[in-house]
Amino acid sequence: MEPFENDIEYRTPEEIKSFQERLLQKTLRYLADRSAYYRRMFERYEIHLEQIRHIEDLVKIPFTEKKDLQLFNEEFLCCPRERIIDYVTTSGTLGDPVTFGCTELDLQRLAYNEKKSFACAGLRPGNIVQLMTTLDKRFMAGLAYFLGIRELGASVIRVGNGIPELQWDTIRRLRPDTIMCVPSFILRLIQYAEEHGIDYRQSSVRRIIGIGEGLREQDFTLNLLGQRIHEKWDVDLFATYSSTEMGATFSECEYGCGGHLHPELIIVEIIGEDNLPVPDGEYGEIVVTTLGVEGMPLLRFRTGDIAAKRTEQCRCGRWSYRLTPLVGRKHNMIKLKGTTLYPPALNDVLDNTSYVENYVIEVCESDAGTDRVIVRVGLKPTPEFDAVKDLKDRFRSRIRVAPEVEILPVEEIHRINFPAKSRKPVKFIDKRNQS
Repeated sequence: MEPFENDIEYRTPEEIKSFQERLLQKTLRYLADRSAYYRRMFERYEIHLEQIRHIEDLVKIPFTEKKDLQLFNEEFLCCPRERIIDYVTTSGTLGDPVTFGCTELDLQRLAYNEKKSFACAGLRPGNIVQLMTTLDKRFMAGLAYFLGIRELGASVIRVGNGIPELQWDTIRRLRPDTIMCVPSFILRLIQYAEEHGIDYRQSSVRRIIGIGEGLREQDFTLNLLGQRIHEKWDVDLFATYSSTEMGATFSECEYGCGGHLHPELIIVEIIGEDNLPVPDGEYGEIVVTTLGVEGMPLLRFRTGDIAAKRTEQCRCGRWSYRLTPLVGRKHNMIKLKGTTLYPPALNDVLDNTSYVENYVIEVCESDAGTDRVIVRVGLKPTPEFDAVKDLKDRFRSRIRVAPEVEILPVEEIHRINFPAKSRKPVKFIDKRNQS
């Protein structure tokens, strides 16, 4: 890896590309030597590695998809099992979770990744980070954050997720300057503080790093969730994008204009509906090739996430390209009354409606074969007006169409949001194409 003090992200685009292509050659040789799955792929498709010299040549190689990881999991392992020291699983967003084995080198890579990402967000030795994510349940991200904060030389407070009372008690006692959590949980923290007389605006917290949910629109202005947080609490907001499969994080810098690539860790392609790369700046599916992974490296893995590359130099001085906020997941695209949208657009409306306590969005096929969207909502103290009509009006003003809206008890929605064994709240259920 490039020394941290001589960061490749500040080199010219040509230097970054040449640097990544050298690492790609090394990765391809490693896969040919160690991976049963990719060795079989290379033979089946008659792929000669000497022909894959540039990033543009990756189009000659088939994609790796989540179903491949599920069906042939053992064949992706590139080292003896005794070298694996930590097992993690994906969250199962698109089906059954996938297991990944991490070696000591992989954990060091994760620490380096998060060290760079936290530094990008302005953290330095001496900062105190309250980590509101779980480190158990085979969750890679929580472990990676802990390792990265430790590697950076900052202090970490491992509180875990939920329990606003414990979070505020910890903030009062240990005075962290940074908290890291799912952005919508910030609204619960603020609500708890207001209900219990906590002057959160005068707390020690000056920075919030969000995970798992977007904070910005495609023009990088704050979305409704980000605006609502910022109106209540004058703190610096940073959004991140990461996944277990890529073992890398795209973190915003202080200018908030997209998540920065760490070129020594990952190669990103953006592909269109024809499965070919789109021009820079156009939206498409994120496809990743991991660099420097020892246990289970991936080649051209389809993430299902939709975004675009921004290649102009950032005001922070970095030349490494950035990813825009996610538009959504390709497999979750909804066609509602002629309008194409993704679940985050619906979440944005619901997360910023003060009388909505919780919700779940369900998509199924109508009798006519079109998408039917039902939003089931739990309310705070029932408003005096017609909540269903008001919600539909809010949807129309934001996304031009309105889904079906049903009001259910808060407790019933909570049971759907937090099923047994789930690490993340379930807010979207896709029942299309199910037999």
